[in-house]
Amino acid sequence: MVMATSEDIRSLAKQGFSVAEIARQIGTRYQHVYKVLSDAGLLAGRRQERSAPTTPDVSKSPKGVLTREFLLNSGFESSAQWTLSLDGEIISNTPLPKGVGVYAFAISNAVMYVGVATMGLSKRLYFYRKPGASQKTSIRINALMKDELTQIPVIEVLTATPEDSSWNGLPIHGSAGLEFGLIKKFDLPWNVRGAG
Repeated sequence: MVMATSEDIRSLAKQGFSVAEIARQIGTRYQHVYKVLSDAGLLAGRRQERSAPTTPDVSKSPKGVLTREFLLNSGFESSAQWTLSLDGEIISNTPLPKGVGVYAFAISNAVMYVGVATMGLSKRLYFYRKPGASQKTSIRINALMKDELTQIPVIEVLTATPEDSSWNGLPIHGSAGLEFGLIKKFDLPWNVRGAG
């Protein structure tokens, strides 16, 4: 069965389908499709593909893969779908929540990036669509999203607003703790900083 799936992946790639399109069509993980195509030498010259640091080989990672389904089952909400406008800008189909929280960008069922919005989700996420000149992370993620959106129809934005708590009378920031925990536990292709 795995062999047939790998053959299907290679066949669809030769027909010009993107990694994300193949993953959706076959019903498998983005990272699995990427690895099969990488092993077969079929990634060269494909515009949507990235270097290894951007989309790591998860089979060699000690971390697990984070899925959209897992986040939704854990209490995240699907808050928006981002697409590319005719003039090449990222647009949102709906306004985003204003409160403090954690956000994730998903392509099909694969979560590519997780972050925390201590200034509010709507304000923080705005800068991914329209980054300022000094916002290195926003510029990098904006470029990755625009590149993906030339090949796939939508990037989904998932959000959660965990409550703050305390430990022995000391404050614990729920959103910052959740973001750190997800980055530490899961392999997120677009997150470049380590978490422990």
